[in-house]
Amino acid sequence: MAVIKANSEDVKLLARLMRAEAEGDLEQGMLMVGNVGVNRILSNCLDFQGIRQMKQMVFQSPGGFEATQKGYFYQKARDKEIRLAQRVINGERVWPASNALWFFRPSGACPANWYNQRNTGRYKAHCFFAPTAQDCPAVY
Repeated sequence: MAVIKANSEDVKLLARLMRAEAEGDLEQGMLMVGNVGVNRILSNCLDFQGIRQMKQMVFQSPGGFEATQKGYFYQKARDKEIRLAQRVINGERVWPASNALWFFRPSGACPANWYNQRNTGRYKAHCFFAPTAQDCPAVY
């Protein structure tokens, strides 16, 4: 059962985002991007208050995803990404993105905190950051 409301176009939009942000990190990386996106819709806290729909989340500016802000959000979703997007919409969570609202690629080690959010772990070159359960209970 879905954890957020999403129609077929929403699933494709999330799949495109996952591909644009993490195609090079394969299935695991794309699932993590999907987790962050779904968490942003669920959270209704911090930078994501009022973000209740897929299109709002994908195209949020400022504070959104680099792919949509820097122009590499142009490829369509393939069947593989669509299946992965449906999995995260259905509630699949992948550590370290399970409760994360942010991720970025530092030039060195992951900082322990980033904008007052704790580091939950690293996957390949990306560090993931989650709010506290007190700040954003809906992502837990």
